Amino acid sequence: MDKLRNYDISFSGLKPGKHEFKFEIDKAFFQLFDTEQEFTNPKISVDVLLNKHTTFLEFEIKVMGTVDLVCDISSENFSYPIENQIDILVKFGEEYDDSEEDVITIPSNDHAFNVAQLIYENVALAIPMKKISPNLSDEDLRILEKFSPKDTEENEEPKSDPRWDALKNLKNKN
Repeated sequence: MDKLRNYDISFSGLKPGKHEFKFEIDKAFFQLFDTEQEFTNPKISVDVLLNKHTTFLEFEIKVMGTVDLVCDISSENFSYPIENQIDILVKFGEEYDDSEEDVITIPSNDHAFNVAQLIYENVALAIPMKKISPNLSDEDLRILEKFSPKDTEENEEPKSDPRWDALKNLKNKN
C-alpha cells in the first residue's frame, strides 16, 4: 500500500466538519493497480469531500474528466467525458471490513483513510459497457440496427405437456 500513500487522507488532526481534498490523476495512478484498463489517456480531477463527525466519517468522491476509449463497432479511438460520484460512510470498529456496499469499517486506532481504491472504482463505474463513438455515421448505425438481435414477444403461453397435466389431475383428486 506504500505506492498509494499519496492518497491517504489523515483525519486525526482535523476538527469535526467538512474538509475538501483534490487530486489530479492520470495514467501513472492507474499503473499503481495491477489490472488492465479499458481506457487510455485518463485526465481526471477528483474532489473528495470529507465530513468528519465524532464517531464516523462521510466521504463524497466526485470524478470528472476524460478518457480515451476504443469504439466497439469501428475500433476508432475517441475521447469520452466521465463524471461520477460515490458516497461512502466510514465507521470505526475492531478490524477492517468492506463487506457492506456503502459502509467501510476501519480499526479504531487508524488515523488516516486511503481513498485510492475508491477513486479507482469510481472511474471504473463511469466507463460505459458499450463503447460507441459519437463519430459513427448514420449508415453504420443503420447496419448495426439491422444485424442487432431483436426483442421477441414473450407473451405466448407455453404449451402444456399432457403428461404433466395428467399428473396435476392426480394431485387435484387427493
